Amino acid sequence: MLLAIDLGNHDWRPATRRDSMPDELGLLMVQLTRQEGFDPKSVDSVVVASVVPPLNSALVQAIERYFDREPMVVGPGIKTGLKIHYRDPKEVGADRIVAAMSAFKKYGGPLIIIDFGTGTTYDVVSKEGDYLGGAIAPGMGISVEALYERAARLQRVELKAPVTVIGRTTAESMQAGIIFGFTAQVEGMVDRIRKELGAQPRVIATGGFAGLIAAQTPVIELVDQRLMLEGLRLIYEMNV
Repeated sequence: MLLAIDLGNHDWRPATRRDSMPDELGLLMVQLTRQEGFDPKSVDSVVVASVVPPLNSALVQAIERYFDREPMVVGPGIKTGLKIHYRDPKEVGADRIVAAMSAFKKYGGPLIIIDFGTGTTYDVVSKEGDYLGGAIAPGMGISVEALYERAARLQRVELKAPVTVIGRTTAESMQAGIIFGFTAQVEGMVDRIRKELGAQPRVIATGGFAGLIAAQTPVIELVDQRLMLEGLRLIYEMNV
């Protein structure tokens, strides 16, 4: 059995702390594996994409200690099948490359992949399958937390779309600003990317808030929450 781990600043979504110890991570992975009805001993391969460098060493130690396997870590030297057009390809986060490759394999190109994680990333893949680059914006989660922390009079609200853009209570006003504000960002970014690309790429969304924003705009063609895990499997198979 292949265990695929997407270690992000956000399938299982436990919180990741930069000071997590190997035993803490190992026990958590074993617990989650058993919780889903699998024997940890049945794991014979592990592949990892991580964008939290301080945790990489602890994660590798945890996998080696609790699963007795040396993980494949997506990074420089790993084949992805994508030609990367970044000036320095090593700067691109592993999660962005994995999602881009996975989306191209499933849907072809050209594509815009929007990942609603800690940051909201926009990644562009050409018709030929080249990774052209993209954009990074603050994510919904950290933006909302900053709003709560900096504005003492604002209370937490349920993240759902209000009936109207013009809110008539503080809660409605916040919901309108957050949900419709991020929706407008997506629509504006996609429009700019399409004009610069000179094409009409399909738009695929993934990540925690993907469904919430996709419900507000026809710009997002579909939501695929399996992109990362399927991409990790494909990369593992490509490199073994």
